[in-house]
Amino acid sequence: MMVTSDIVSIIGLFRALKGKTLRTAHAKGSADGAFSPAAESGKEAADRALQLILDSLEESKAEAIVSIDISGKSALGDHMVVASGRSNRHVMAICDHLISDIKDEGFGKARVEGLSNGDWVLIDTGDVIVHVFRPEVREFYNLEKMWMTPDLGDETVH
Repeated sequence: MMVTSDIVSIIGLFRALKGKTLRTAHAKGSADGAFSPAAESGKEAADRALQLILDSLEESKAEAIVSIDISGKSALGDHMVVASGRSNRHVMAICDHLISDIKDEGFGKARVEGLSNGDWVLIDTGDVIVHVFRPEVREFYNLEKMWMTPDLGDETVH
């Protein structure tokens, strides 16, 4: 049963967040400091999220972990991380652990696709996009090759 003070706190939080998306509230901080990474700039928060993700993947024994800086290449996020698990079950365990770590560190609830299948799981934290594959699926799609191409800038290739 909810206590009146809890209801007042929730209403205060909604008022503080009025007009903000969860991402802007997370990046800029709410009036009552409800989001812990609020004091950080967008780049600092993205870098902290990236380090958390890399540490979590290492701890879960993910294989062939690759981090790609996509900040100048896409508006999807600042970083992309690609990793492999040995089997469907390992991929799902890696992702469950990662999702829990992201939430526990105050980055909110990540958007997740493909977790029930375990072949290719996409986890979008806003700043970092994580792909965890079974090795055969990763080899087939070869995302690293697509995203690690050099920036050509204004040059024309013939």
